[in-house]
Amino acid sequence: MRVIDFFDRGVSINPDRVCLEDDEVRRTFREVQTRTYRFANAIAAEGFGKGHMAGIYSPNCVSGFEAMLGMFRSGTVWVPVNAKNGVEENAYILDHDDVEILFYHSSFEPALEQIKSLCPKIQRFICLDQAGPDSPCMEDWLAAAPDTDPDVKLEPDDLIGILSSGGTTGRPKGILLTQLNWATLIANFYAGHDVGPEPVHLLISPMTHAAGVMAVALMATGTRNIILPGFDGARVLDTIEREGVTHLFLPPTAIYMLLSEPGIEDRRFPSLRGFIYAAAPMAVDKLRQCLKIFGPVMMQSFGQAESPMFCALLTPEDHLVVDNPALEHRLASCGRPTLLTPVAIMDEEGNILPQGERGEIVVRGNLVMKGYYKNPEATKEASEHGWHHTGDVGYLDEDGYLYIVDRKKDMIISGGFNVYPSEVEQVIWAHPAVQDCAVIGVPDEKWGESVTAVIELKPGAEIDTDEIISICKKQLGSVKAPKSVVVWDELPRSPVGKVRKKDIRDMFWQDQTRKI
Repeated sequence: MRVIDFFDRGVSINPDRVCLEDDEVRRTFREVQTRTYRFANAIAAEGFGKGHMAGIYSPNCVSGFEAMLGMFRSGTVWVPVNAKNGVEENAYILDHDDVEILFYHSSFEPALEQIKSLCPKIQRFICLDQAGPDSPCMEDWLAAAPDTDPDVKLEPDDLIGILSSGGTTGRPKGILLTQLNWATLIANFYAGHDVGPEPVHLLISPMTHAAGVMAVALMATGTRNIILPGFDGARVLDTIEREGVTHLFLPPTAIYMLLSEPGIEDRRFPSLRGFIYAAAPMAVDKLRQCLKIFGPVMMQSFGQAESPMFCALLTPEDHLVVDNPALEHRLASCGRPTLLTPVAIMDEEGNILPQGERGEIVVRGNLVMKGYYKNPEATKEASEHGWHHTGDVGYLDEDGYLYIVDRKKDMIISGGFNVYPSEVEQVIWAHPAVQDCAVIGVPDEKWGESVTAVIELKPGAEIDTDEIISICKKQLGSVKAPKSVVVWDELPRSPVGKVRKKDIRDMFWQDQTRKI
């Protein structure tokens, strides 16, 4: 199936149900489908079609999402850039990925001259929400196009999009995803979760990432998608209650902020069926709090842009072990491998390790990317020994549950011992004063690296840093316990809400005489 066929299935289920809505626009499935017909015909009239790169530079909004679906229908390759990135980073992505036509929101009109100078391959600009000085409004652009289905023939190996890696170790890489990759993603989701009748999805995080992926997958069952411009804890909770939201995705950092909303313990959210968290490890203590407040609806997925979203899934049913001491450890896992994506643990020599042993998490199957755009060396490195290498360290237990220990690059070597930061972070997260934390290795003449915890406190909270060290020593031993703890007003985060350990680490490594 083409990915757009999943959307068309949603249209057939309930054409008159609301498909997409934001603060200004509300459209039914039938209306959105017709607009994707017009989009595909209009972009073909511009001379772009199957295999041409088309970019979207927009915050969360209906028109940006319609453009994405229109690209899926036309066969043009979707190249999203995160609205929260810097202009230069987005310009690099658009130029590197050979974008020829760009759909942009008027809020980025001031950046357009810079984009034009840095991206000479872009031949055409279309403004999503109003006419620009040199660009037509998408509404007028669509109006002139036929509303008949162009029925573009697409093969499983045809590209659907080029996503960008996080760029935490250098320039972002272009990740080539095909029709088959996305169809596998959608199949993995439905094989692992029953969405129930008339689902309502709340899209909060950038539509360029997991929240947008979730929306596309859920459209196959006629899901109503409510789009918020960004995260506002009070508004998120109010919308869940008022609109009967059944599904949403948030990264753990946003969930922690949600849990800090005043009075959340006294609210109830009976409509929820799937509250998905991913993108970073979740503090088990805060997960218990989520289960108490939101009910048995939490879901964790494990994936990355190269093998998107659903390599493993910890279902709502898997979370029902919260009061079972023999099984409660599963809350620290990210679930079992999904139906169509084998997962294994590999050592440095390419040997598959037995259950319980730690090594790199590797995956294979139709979910794995086609490769990195214009980067055969990185593609070869990521696919050594016939598996895709995730860069994550983990293990599989005797029941097949996958546990992520840490990123390979985040591992700390202190006094000759390997320390995985996530183990230490789990202990610190459990402290009632801690909002979030990051554990890193800091240069140390004696130990090589000393374990250091950087903490962000809850609003109005105070903490004794020696207490944190003492708690960690008691639970983890002296090797893994932080040698020092520092409190920052706010941890640096990426545009999608991940704590940027690289930025934190750089603060200490760039000046090795820095006093903590």
